Amino acid sequence: MHRNPWPGIARAGLFTVVSLLSACIDSQGIAPQANRLDAARLDPGTAIRRAEQDAAWPSAQWWRAYADPQLDAWMDQALAGSPDLAMAAARVRRARALAGVVESAERPQVNVDASVQRKRWPDDFFYGPGELARSSSWNNTSLLGFSYDLDLWGRERSRSHQALDQTRVAVAEARLAALELQGNLVRSYIRLALLHAERDVAQASLAQQEQILRLAEQRLRDGIGTRLEVSRAEAPLPETHRQLDALNESIDLTRNQLAALAGKGPGEGERLQRPTLALQRLPGLPAQLPLELLGRRPDLVASRWQVAAQARGIEVAKAGFYPNINLLGGVGSNATQGGVLDFLRYDKLTYGLGPALSLPVFDGGLRRGELGAASAEYDLAVEHYNQTLVEALREVADALVRIKSLDQQQHLAAEAVAVAQKTCDLALLAQQRGLTGFDAVLETQPGLFHSQLKEQQVRAAQLAAQADLLLALGGSVLPAPAAPADAELAPQEPRLRFLPTP
Repeated sequence: MHRNPWPGIARAGLFTVVSLLSACIDSQGIAPQANRLDAARLDPGTAIRRAEQDAAWPSAQWWRAYADPQLDAWMDQALAGSPDLAMAAARVRRARALAGVVESAERPQVNVDASVQRKRWPDDFFYGPGELARSSSWNNTSLLGFSYDLDLWGRERSRSHQALDQTRVAVAEARLAALELQGNLVRSYIRLALLHAERDVAQASLAQQEQILRLAEQRLRDGIGTRLEVSRAEAPLPETHRQLDALNESIDLTRNQLAALAGKGPGEGERLQRPTLALQRLPGLPAQLPLELLGRRPDLVASRWQVAAQARGIEVAKAGFYPNINLLGGVGSNATQGGVLDFLRYDKLTYGLGPALSLPVFDGGLRRGELGAASAEYDLAVEHYNQTLVEALREVADALVRIKSLDQQQHLAAEAVAVAQKTCDLALLAQQRGLTGFDAVLETQPGLFHSQLKEQQVRAAQLAAQADLLLALGGSVLPAPAAPADAELAPQEPRLRFLPTP
């Protein structure tokens, strides 16, 4: 079957002409300078390598590992009513709408313009004297316009992809906002638990101080004690009462903070009861932790999509160096005389159709400046991604180091409490048997309460370190395929796009 060679010749001729014309402005010497870190080559460190290779990532509701029903219910309310998450969702909707605006440039544009006006014509200047001089008539027009950007070098396509990537950035940032809210709420809740424990220690200390004061007063009444002993027993009471007042204040403030995080008034926070948090077994880590983090941490996902968006920005800037062709057309009518609807008659019809070529010849450095700015933005995005990746690994390693250290500290703190309690019991027994005075009892009490306070602080730190590790792993907020592939993170050279042969 004979094949018509003219379409192929026409495309080859168009490619040759456009390639020659595209050399009007030079873009050489402008390119990105930053290089992305290879997550697979980063040394995760001893703490991560020693972690159990189980790959049991935290669940989406990671805070349920603390087995506290009140925390679970409060978290559900916070995720449903937080103003921060509502603002993040609004930013996602805005990004999607803007992406739709950008995508519209790739599609054909059709507009209808019409005007109906009664006009009085002058008798000089442009028209007179003549038939229209010193007369009034209808001057009506209508136009159905059509335009279509052929986008020969993919500028509008890259701009659309850039807008979509920015939308994905907004989605990842919204999930990051959710993860940050979860982390802040859990940390505040752990602080509330610690404050209750500290208040228990302070109340126990106050009870024992009051008991010692009663014993000193009884000894004074029996004639075997002195007023100095009573005065020394009374001395710590005001400070202990002050500490209790300060702890009650801190508890109320923490409840207010939890209410604000949930998007509620302080009155809702007053209903919070004492937390009942429990330590659970932590998830293991996969052998390829750096690579796994790329798709699970919202900040890393957002930074990768930002790199992809800036890569598309370079493509947009480079496409501006090349010529482009728009198809323009229109069908309309004009009527200067006659009735008000005469412009709708067939003999008033006018139409036009044809290509419009735009060719950059000299722009005073505009396009080179735009390409330079786009390359710098890409470098900034890459370096931000590199920094985010490094910080992510540091956070995981820090959490593991802290958890290991706190496990040891917990054993030592419990041992210190046991020794202090034994010392206190022996001192009290010796005093009751008349072997020692109240001085020995008074000297042992502060050590016991100090050890008890340290034990509660270590336990709270363990709870917080567990939360830090779960947050550093991304909290399973994002599914693994959410991040862009490596091929999407590099800008591509513009290529001429041909319409397919019919």
